[in-house]
Amino acid sequence: MLRETASSVESKKVLIVDDVPQNIDLLKDILKEEYQVQVAKSGKVALSIIERSPPDIILLDMMMPEMSGLEVCHKLKSNPVTQDIPIIFLTAVTDAEHEREAFETGCVDFITKPITPLTTLARVRTHLQLSEKNLHNKHLIKIKTQELDDSLKSAIGMLGEMGHLNDVDTGVHMWRMADYCAILARAVGWDEERVELLRLAAPLHDTGKVGIPDAILKSPNKLNDEEWEIMRQHTVIGYQILIQSEAPLFKLAAEVALGHHEKWDGSGYPKKLAGKAIPESARIVALADVFDALTMERPYKKSWSNKEALEHIRNAKDSHFDPYLVDCFLSIEDDIRQVQEKWGIAN
Repeated sequence: MLRETASSVESKKVLIVDDVPQNIDLLKDILKEEYQVQVAKSGKVALSIIERSPPDIILLDMMMPEMSGLEVCHKLKSNPVTQDIPIIFLTAVTDAEHEREAFETGCVDFITKPITPLTTLARVRTHLQLSEKNLHNKHLIKIKTQELDDSLKSAIGMLGEMGHLNDVDTGVHMWRMADYCAILARAVGWDEERVELLRLAAPLHDTGKVGIPDAILKSPNKLNDEEWEIMRQHTVIGYQILIQSEAPLFKLAAEVALGHHEKWDGSGYPKKLAGKAIPESARIVALADVFDALTMERPYKKSWSNKEALEHIRNAKDSHFDPYLVDCFLSIEDDIRQVQEKWGIAN
């Protein structure tokens, strides 16, 4: 339970940073009865102390030789490890320009020189309590965000299962294929946010199969031309379902659903797009999906070895698959094996 009384800030660490010994002595006398006090006589020493033993709050002189308080503050606020430590500037200068610059750099308050005990104690106590509340709220947000992420992944899994109702080993295939997509997207330079978005979007590529008649999906015979035309519509149906959302995840999933059967040479479907006219997301999913299908054992076939599957991918370069993506995929065999080890595949 979060305590908001004065007792909640006892034993907190306060770092005093000032190049004037008299100011340090004065602040120590004011604070030592309630807090653990650390001291530094320069910005460089302060950064060294903070790295070894982060304080709960910092009283920082704005005007110091070699490294000013503003420079120290900027470094601390640029570092995720230290950015939440509240900083109160100590200053004899109170003009508006200095205040603006200080707040923009990240301080939470000022203590104006000459220093007085009551003001100092009140400011330190207030900002320690606010900091404690802030950290508590961040923790709650992190928990709620994780819960939402878990719920979203579950929803995606359920939607993906709908598109593979007649498949065996569906769930594992979806997420394993998504991992292949992620490592390939990372290899071609996607940033981590987009990589994770694709990891979640990829399992939805066959959502449109929910709109294909069972007689076609479950047909034990080779499909005729009319049946194939219906089957190909799963790309359009999936797109129409997923594009209903404005969320970036589902927009990407819709793009993938529509384009994952297009081929580099223009012989795919539904639009017979060629080359870079096919969205890169769909080109990545197309390659990853085929590779996973080849290396996955099914009731009607044995699994291929990595060597065999990669040779098939290499042979389909410039026809089925983007040649650059093929080269990238062939160059990350170690990452491919790590995905397989994660999912318990010996290959």
